Amino acid sequence: MKSAQKKTSAPRRRQSDDQPLIDNIRLLGRILGDVIREQEGDATYDLVEKIRTLSVAFRRDADQSAERALKNVLKGLSAAETVRVIRAFTYFSHLANLAEDRHQIRRRTEIDRAGESVEGSLETALARVRKAGITPSAVVESLAHSYVSPVLTAHPTEVQRKSILDAERGIAQLITVRDEILQRQQIFAGRKDALTPIELTENEHQIRTRVTQIWQTRLLRFSKLTVADEIENALSYYEATFLREIPKVYAELERSLGKDGIAPFLRMGQWIGGDRDGNPNVTAQTLEYALKRQCELALRHYLTEVHYLGGELSLSATLVDVSVEMNALAERSPDSNEHRVDEPYRRALTGVYSRLAATLKELTGGDAARHAVPPQNPYHHAEEFLADLRTVADSLREKHGAVLIEQRLGPLVRAVEVFGFHLATVDLRQSSDKHEAVVADLLKVARIEADYSALDEEAKQALLLKLLDDARPLRVPDAEYEPLTTKELAIFAAARTMRATYGNAAIRHYIISHTETVSDLLEALVLQKEVGLLRGTLSAGAVVDLIVVPLFETIEDLRNAAPIVRAYYTLPGIAALVQRSGAEQDVMLGYSDSNKDGGIFTSNWELYRTGTALVALFDELDLGIRLRMFHGRGGTVGRGGGPSYEAILAQPPGTVRGQIRLTEQGEVIGSKYANREIGRRNLETLVAATLEATLLPPAKAAPASFMDTANALSAASMSAYRKLVYETPGFGDYFFAATPLREIAELNIGSRPASRNPSHKIEDLRAVPWSFSWGQCRLTLPGWYGFGSAIAHFIASAKGASERKERQALLQRMYAQWPFFRTLLSNMDMVLAKSDLALASRYAELVADRKLRQKVFSMIESEWHRTSDALTLITGAKQRLEGNADMQRSVRHRFPYIDPLHHLQVELMRRYRAGEGGERLQRGIHISINGVAAGLRNTG
Repeated sequence: MKSAQKKTSAPRRRQSDDQPLIDNIRLLGRILGDVIREQEGDATYDLVEKIRTLSVAFRRDADQSAERALKNVLKGLSAAETVRVIRAFTYFSHLANLAEDRHQIRRRTEIDRAGESVEGSLETALARVRKAGITPSAVVESLAHSYVSPVLTAHPTEVQRKSILDAERGIAQLITVRDEILQRQQIFAGRKDALTPIELTENEHQIRTRVTQIWQTRLLRFSKLTVADEIENALSYYEATFLREIPKVYAELERSLGKDGIAPFLRMGQWIGGDRDGNPNVTAQTLEYALKRQCELALRHYLTEVHYLGGELSLSATLVDVSVEMNALAERSPDSNEHRVDEPYRRALTGVYSRLAATLKELTGGDAARHAVPPQNPYHHAEEFLADLRTVADSLREKHGAVLIEQRLGPLVRAVEVFGFHLATVDLRQSSDKHEAVVADLLKVARIEADYSALDEEAKQALLLKLLDDARPLRVPDAEYEPLTTKELAIFAAARTMRATYGNAAIRHYIISHTETVSDLLEALVLQKEVGLLRGTLSAGAVVDLIVVPLFETIEDLRNAAPIVRAYYTLPGIAALVQRSGAEQDVMLGYSDSNKDGGIFTSNWELYRTGTALVALFDELDLGIRLRMFHGRGGTVGRGGGPSYEAILAQPPGTVRGQIRLTEQGEVIGSKYANREIGRRNLETLVAATLEATLLPPAKAAPASFMDTANALSAASMSAYRKLVYETPGFGDYFFAATPLREIAELNIGSRPASRNPSHKIEDLRAVPWSFSWGQCRLTLPGWYGFGSAIAHFIASAKGASERKERQALLQRMYAQWPFFRTLLSNMDMVLAKSDLALASRYAELVADRKLRQKVFSMIESEWHRTSDALTLITGAKQRLEGNADMQRSVRHRFPYIDPLHHLQVELMRRYRAGEGGERLQRGIHISINGVAAGLRNTG
């Protein structure tokens, strides 16, 4: 299930509560079966059922005869039969997701109607804030200084095509309509005017039509995604969710607080088009395309809303007065239609529409769909457009028309405040070594320093500071530079142009991957200076447009983060530069690479310690600069995933302070935001968690005993993890053979390569495919490995039985009293519940070296049991997910239908790697990857 699901204070759920979900799954399964029988014939349908039955038997009681029978059936399938069966189970996973999404909304509605509290809801958060004695005015004041931003990235784990996503949105809407029909039937049951089954029959027919559509729609892409494709995919979520739902989040806040005019604090961020770390396909042209398309989407949304608003505000001047400002706006309009001569709002909005249409043409080259009058007088910036809308709203409010604001004008005003003409802030990101190479080339050509890279850190800093205090650029006119230098400087120049075109919020952050030294930060400032993004000199009032954001990724980098930032701010002129440029400092923390480097516990612990150290540093320096943590969370727990609400509240006390950015990556974007209502709930969750973490009295700081224990567990956990991953001879060969990593790399699911260098070294592999591969083979290893050994070592190293009991009790107190520890163990619990050693053993059979296979798998299996035992010891739960009824339900209904995909995937991988098949086998493997990812969702 998705990370948005929340625990509630509702009574323990009865089986009957899930009956609507069961009914929907059965309905969708029956319709899919009918479509398969119709499209592929009885033989294929019967084959699907046979494989499902054997797979369920294999899962339910590890039936050896069922396992043998299943293997025989799979080995006997032709490539064509295998692909058809894989498609069947993959589509069932997709349809089951839709049923579960609808059930989540249904359950939330029931809970809201019953007046019960929900963890992560705005209502619950505000109730807690009120109980703490914090007034609505204080909340509004806090929000005025807050910045909450989910940032969409293009990390390649979203295996869905947009065509499939669009069709599934249609099915989701039909399921919602079906719910409404059934509810009306219950209301009118027994009456003469009761509804007939005709509506249900028609609804089922429409669902069948959509299921037929997706059965006949290609699941996979024929060609690799381009950056432009990724941009378009991301924009679909703005159309489906963000543009309409974010204004609703603000409206809900204002209603709950009884306060209007809450300052914009919830904004969207985007990496797609600006993230070129390891992606040579991102250029100045893709950056320009990204912002042009973002602008076009925002403006077309505004045009549509203004058009409908004009139709609604048909108020006649013969019946109502308007404000002086409103009358002037109407008089300025080029609309001279005699039918609207007494309708000032319509005339004004016709003029607004014509200005917006002209703005669309000027900024994007596009044409508006409608033209009551020709496009003219474009808006120079979004604030001008916003001022006109506010003139309309103020007049309505002043002249007894306030009720007409709420439905459309209010959300439109809020949308413009949040999205402007740029839609979302596009972050720029590049690796520090690329910056160094560009600076070295510039210095060499300018004959300032022949070999910059050979300088030690102190010399680099001295030279860079000297350059920043010199107003002259480094570039020599008409000189020849390395291609990398030309390309990188073009990106910086494009950023300056884009800010001038779409507004300063269009590009605000510059992220430096692999930040390891202070000079890494200074180099980014020098490159901004080259194109005019930094103006002036350090000693004479320089200002810089883009916030230089260090990204600390490995365990060593995290440990060095605070010292590096401290050294940066002690350099002459740097603090003053940042103060003059907005007084904001973002620091990004990398979850994925730190996990791949040191394992789950050490990664989380070092992230916790780094956040604490950075806040303490800024408090100590007291520079008047606002620190904002940017959390590079992925979808899976191994990449920092898990419920966002719990994750934010588990941050060290005092580290949020109304400021948080976090990445939304890959498959999680779809699971969180494809459904509009679930998307709004997820956005509310971010706001609720930020409010609670910022305004409620902080929990007591973890006692020294907790911190010391975490340090000891971290050391032991990292040792166990690295012993397996980096110190076991042949582990890389095992990993490449026992997971579908090679096949994932062939999928057209991202514009970025899966590995930094072509090798079997784990160090060279990107963290995203690393985690994704372990999910596919159902070991989910990055989400738990090492913790069991750490706990076992911690307890076994005690002196005597009495101390062992004391240590067990200490661990249990940590779980009960420390949000950080409790959230981490909760995530491990979920990941272990979604893992499956029996299925993983099937993948291990793909490792040709029997001794290597047995050695590595036995290490993994032993650690799995140690970790499961450790969770039981600490939490008291004898079974996984004992306290999470929603997830238990998901596992119960979903996994018997995912298992066949695993068995089929293994069989096809065996054949494909043996050279027995070509494109058809490859396609079957790729479809199975899609199905498993869909079924596992946030561990896929």
